[in-house]
Amino acid sequence: MINLVANTAVILVAVLHIYFLYLEMFQWTKPLGLKIFRNDAEFANKSAVLAANQGLYNGFLAAGLIWSAMASGNEALHLKIFFLGCVIVAGLYGGYSANKKIFFIQALPALIALALVLNMYF
Repeated sequence: MINLVANTAVILVAVLHIYFLYLEMFQWTKPLGLKIFRNDAEFANKSAVLAANQGLYNGFLAAGLIWSAMASGNEALHLKIFFLGCVIVAGLYGGYSANKKIFFIQALPALIALALVLNMYF
């Protein structure tokens, strides 16, 4: 049962990052993106390429998290720790450097998922 809960948490973190990809790559300059990121149209247009690049990296994180949820054995543990760790570091840095809410939106779900994963194996 704990395996299902831990893998579900990992997948939920992946889904969050797919949503971040969508927002940053496809909604950055649109009303939804402007509202969520609290940008004005001028800044959004000037930074759209950077946001799309950031979104792409969120997609890579999501792919790695999905891969880790599908893997088995020690490989699964190592992949989950690595990709959740990447998300946690990114969320900590974003919370420190950009907006404190990023910690709660990005790092905290990954920390919870990591705790569940570690509980599953240890």
